[in-house]
Amino acid sequence: MAEGESTAVVGADIDDLGWSNTRLWVERNLSPGDRIRAVATLRGGWTSQMRRLDVEGEGGPYSVVLRSFVKPFFVKHALGLLTREADILRLLADTNVPAASLRGVDAAVEHCDHPSLLMSLLPGSVRLDGEDIERRTELLARQLVAIHRLVVPEEVRPRIYQAWTSPERVQVPAQPNQPDVWQRAVDVIRRPLPAYQPCLLHRDFHPGNVLFAGEGADLAITGVVDWVETSWGPADLDVAHCSTALALLHGVHVGTRLADHYIAAGGTLSADPADHLYWRVLDALAFAPDAEKVAGPWRGLGRVDLTSAVLAQRLEEYLQALFSRHG
Repeated sequence: MAEGESTAVVGADIDDLGWSNTRLWVERNLSPGDRIRAVATLRGGWTSQMRRLDVEGEGGPYSVVLRSFVKPFFVKHALGLLTREADILRLLADTNVPAASLRGVDAAVEHCDHPSLLMSLLPGSVRLDGEDIERRTELLARQLVAIHRLVVPEEVRPRIYQAWTSPERVQVPAQPNQPDVWQRAVDVIRRPLPAYQPCLLHRDFHPGNVLFAGEGADLAITGVVDWVETSWGPADLDVAHCSTALALLHGVHVGTRLADHYIAAGGTLSADPADHLYWRVLDALAFAPDAEKVAGPWRGLGRVDLTSAVLAQRLEEYLQALFSRHG
């Protein structure tokens, strides 16, 4: 997570119930003599409880971030999710991708109160407003290209990607403005899986998982977080996921521009428009009917304008825009 998220931090009692064992485990993973002096809960997470831990040590004060799974569904799947994230953070340690450094992981709850992962605190903050959005979109595209270009030996590659919806699971809005758009979208993903050239995917790459610092010409990405869904699959899918999120956050015109920026930055997407459309629609339909799954965390970070009605309309408009451009 990030420094400087004053709007995304709330106080927490250093001795609150439910994390005494976790605190002991964390301090065992710090340098000898270092101790936790303050705790802050970071807002914006949906799957996890995120805490910033302020530490005092012989080398001076510093902070680390603790991710803990507390919801039953994610506790159940924590072993796979947190083990994957730990493996990816180790893999990224010697690359140019700005990811946190792993400090410890207890995915099997052998020491902690909940499945947990400890990592370094990255600089920067999540930015979901519309300021400098064209520049931010360019930077997002470049960062995706850098991730997709990483050479990953076969023996340490993550799992093959999982689709987050299917024709049978899509939740179409009860009263869509354009029912034919939704029917066409579902029909698009009924086709056989397109061929693709696989690469490393973040798999949940969107503005809520990217940290920025600076303004104007000095604007830069300082961190990419949340690597629990990292997968091996088509670059189109990462581009599609970020594109959908941008369309929901900022409007269709922003979402449809990301792929252009990605190609301009040297990335490669499906040459067949029908294949490209498949991946874009597959991702968009996973947000149906109203993107409420992501709306809560986004509202918690200040985007209170993102009502269910607004998001449902933007999602429908985005699907129509994809058909106008690619299909």
